[in-house]
Amino acid sequence: QVQLEESGGGSVQAGGSLKLSCAVIGSLFGDVRMGWYRQPPGKQRELVAVTTSGGRTIYGDSAKDRFTISRDNAKSTVYLQIDSLKPEDTAVYYCNAAGSESDSYYRFLEVWGQGIQVTVSS
Repeated sequence: QVQLEESGGGSVQAGGSLKLSCAVIGSLFGDVRMGWYRQPPGKQRELVAVTTSGGRTIYGDSAKDRFTISRDNAKSTVYLQIDSLKPEDTAVYYCNAAGSESDSYYRFLEVWGQGIQVTVSS
């Protein structure tokens, strides 16, 4: 069973920084996609950034400039650095990972974290 362990959320003042971490507990195989989504209060979940083990990275429209995604494949961990935080960054941030559940055949498996709260005060 694959699970995601998120950490690093909290309450910060505008202008501050946070680094979120998400570790994959268990194994995913193939070109594993890992990333972050967020859901602001009263809004739909949106893409922040995703990255693949092959090195491809995509940022959502809301994540230009101030967000940096990175990953440590050896630790099966993805990070999200958020700088110059703004009140509109307040949201529940969800980690997401997807890949094959087996290394001997391909069967798609997608896993979501429970979400961590990031609150930015002005």
